[in-house]
Amino acid sequence: MADATSIPEADAPPSKEEKADDHTEDLTDSLKSEAKVEGEAGSDPDMYRYIKGDLFTSEIYKVEIQNLPKFVGFNDLKKFLGKHGLNPHKIKLFGRQTFAFVTFKNEEERDKAMKMVHGMQWKGQVLSVKLAKPKADPILRKRRQEEGEGAGGQPPSKRQEADEDEEPLSVQIANVVTPLWKVPYEEQLRRKEQEVEAVLQRLAKEIGSTNKAMLPWLFAQKGKYKKMCCPLEAIQPSPCQTEYRNKCEFLISMGADGEDKTIGFRLGKYKGGSCAVVGPAETTHVSAEAKRVVSEFQKFIRTTPYSVYSPETYEGHWKQLTVRTTRTKQAMAMVFFNPQKLEEEELDALKSSLRKHFTEGEGKDSGVTSLYFVREGQRTSPNPEDLPCELVAGEGHIHEELLGLRFRISPHSFFQVNTGAAEVLYSAVGEWAQLDQDSTVLDVCCGTGTIGISLAKRVKKVIGIELCQAAVEDAKVNAKLNGLSNVEFHCGKAEDVFPSVLNALVSPSITAIVDPPRAGLHSKVILAIRRAEHLKRLVYVACNAKAAMNNFIDLCRAPSNRVHGAPFRPVRAMAVDLFPQTIHVEMLLLLERVDYNKSDKQEATAS
Repeated sequence: MADATSIPEADAPPSKEEKADDHTEDLTDSLKSEAKVEGEAGSDPDMYRYIKGDLFTSEIYKVEIQNLPKFVGFNDLKKFLGKHGLNPHKIKLFGRQTFAFVTFKNEEERDKAMKMVHGMQWKGQVLSVKLAKPKADPILRKRRQEEGEGAGGQPPSKRQEADEDEEPLSVQIANVVTPLWKVPYEEQLRRKEQEVEAVLQRLAKEIGSTNKAMLPWLFAQKGKYKKMCCPLEAIQPSPCQTEYRNKCEFLISMGADGEDKTIGFRLGKYKGGSCAVVGPAETTHVSAEAKRVVSEFQKFIRTTPYSVYSPETYEGHWKQLTVRTTRTKQAMAMVFFNPQKLEEEELDALKSSLRKHFTEGEGKDSGVTSLYFVREGQRTSPNPEDLPCELVAGEGHIHEELLGLRFRISPHSFFQVNTGAAEVLYSAVGEWAQLDQDSTVLDVCCGTGTIGISLAKRVKKVIGIELCQAAVEDAKVNAKLNGLSNVEFHCGKAEDVFPSVLNALVSPSITAIVDPPRAGLHSKVILAIRRAEHLKRLVYVACNAKAAMNNFIDLCRAPSNRVHGAPFRPVRAMAVDLFPQTIHVEMLLLLERVDYNKSDKQEATAS
């Protein structure tokens, strides 16, 4: 259920930890120099200003684990640490090197890891752990390099010629946020279908390695389906290929064109040394409604005396603008502002001015129906949901219509970013789940309850599980909005809530639908699913099928001391394009529990 797009994060300096998909970085030997930078601090203290005490960054709680076994990968190390009760925040390996850098969320977790792992044996290797110094601020590091080049590197005239050959900014930003914008849509779909085909071919190989009992079935499947483990149905296109996004996060920074206080997308990544942004006016995936809100906000902030926040100096105020729009012509705007040392009276005056601009002034026709002011100072927590949202004007929520149902959306709640394509996706989920009036549906990572609520009238009961408290509140309201009484929602981590909910169910017909974040489901959830043999069918919605591969493998692997219960096997798969003009695609995978007795009887009958 992750918001899988190619839009860079609105603001990702070292003080903001990268998302889960960025944690899986597994680098090659060519990055040995980066490994050196990662572990060694230079003499310039300015390069490390971001680690000051009131600014959250896991770089403060960083260790280097040495003498790792050969060929250990990211997932191997993560599982090893998790097995010993350790919860790393980020892990970075460097190709075939036998060391890794690991960061934690606080000093206590870091110290626990150091005491526990140091001297431990793993695959015949005795591990050692030492404190690692934080990496240098990428922008300052790049600036130092450029200063060095200016002193004795490339002549200014050569650099000027290179700059003149650059493409227009509108083309540059399109290449960043919508890298397939020049590719015909049919070709985009073909590429995405090929990507899912490759995932299913790899899964077939993995199942063959981890479950020998499935080999006869697997051999037949691969022969019928181009070496895939199951049939791949035709990719489902997005009903809209442009202006389809209902949520965008924009950075407020210096414009790449030199204009200050510009709202747009970052042209490069912070770790690449860039903070410049380009406005969304000519991007193809942002709606006209969102562009209008951005334009009005930009006008407003340029009338204020407050500067944009600098992730390099940690000075300034305006940081980010998040815009959500709906088919019902509602729009929510959340502006993120660092108060620094401003007095409350000054902040109140700013909010009053903001309210007036969008209710009485130039911005009154912007379409904003819900306006939030978010104080984002120096983070003490890596979780953006902990930030206080102050409603400045309008309603506290917006509402969207999907599959003939109505859904309330809060500022931090998850909702698929392409509403039309989400309808295609959820319709397929409903068909594949093979539900009836005796069915119980477990909707795991349910967000605002969209999938479960869309299926509720067909089944006996729906039980949703979601981590975000605001989303759970929305889901409960959404059930009432749609006149449903057979739906309940639980708030908490799926790995904590799911096993107990599943064990308490006595329904003879249980189907689980999982729509996890990009990194996939926690191993505890997978193990609970395997143990619950009364759960016969599972529909897995993956926004990153490669990242979910370990989940797929564990669902299908042979029973063992760790994995109890009969395995699942893939039955059918399909790609749904929720993100036109980008490389991302959603994958739907139906898995069914293996019934060995039934399989043996079928094989005997066939022979």
